[in-house]
Amino acid sequence: MTTSSPIALWTPAARVRGILAVVAGRGERAPVYERFGRRLSADGYTVAVFEADADAAAQWLAGVDEVPVVLIGSDTGAAAVLRVLSQGATPDGAIVAGTPVDLDGVAQPADAERTACPVHLGVLGTAEARTSAVAVEQVPAAADLAAIAVPVLAFHGSADTVSPFAEAGAVLSAVPDIELIETVDGLHDALNDQSHRSVAASIVLWLERLRSGDVHAPVVRLAAGVPAA
Repeated sequence: MTTSSPIALWTPAARVRGILAVVAGRGERAPVYERFGRRLSADGYTVAVFEADADAAAQWLAGVDEVPVVLIGSDTGAAAVLRVLSQGATPDGAIVAGTPVDLDGVAQPADAERTACPVHLGVLGTAEARTSAVAVEQVPAAADLAAIAVPVLAFHGSADTVSPFAEAGAVLSAVPDIELIETVDGLHDALNDQSHRSVAASIVLWLERLRSGDVHAPVVRLAAGVPAA
């Protein structure tokens, strides 16, 4: 079986702490995730981007040695990631953002629905960031999501009009091991919206927990109180 190569790859300058394979959403190419890739690679994680092909991303991850390996999907890429997980793919974990709940055709959401970040809006306005529409898939049924055997971290904007937060949360609740993070006043492109720095920081914290062997065990936490002098 041949495995497709990523369309873009960002690698750390020093030690690799894990491998992340990103599955792009509707009409997206690698430049959409350049800021994300550079930021996570600066923290020690290799970031590869695949164009609307979760199967290829999962196969590529299966052939690498570093751990953890994590599958990431945004928009329809999130639906595809959830599908391959429900079919038995077992990376060490997965991250989904802007999970769609009611796909109406394959049209890309309007840029203003996707982000309020001026830098990201500029990227979305370039021809290099876009590709032709491809066939998309719905999120798997609840019974299929219940079969997912790896921890999943989900991000979703509280002001997402493309995929409303409450509806997306209800869908994702079928995943057995799910952490859902709400981006306050966030729009659809949760990885690249105005809160992109906080989202990236939350991802790194989750990845470090995943590396520890117990994703539910905190690496850092708020102290109960300051000891008396």
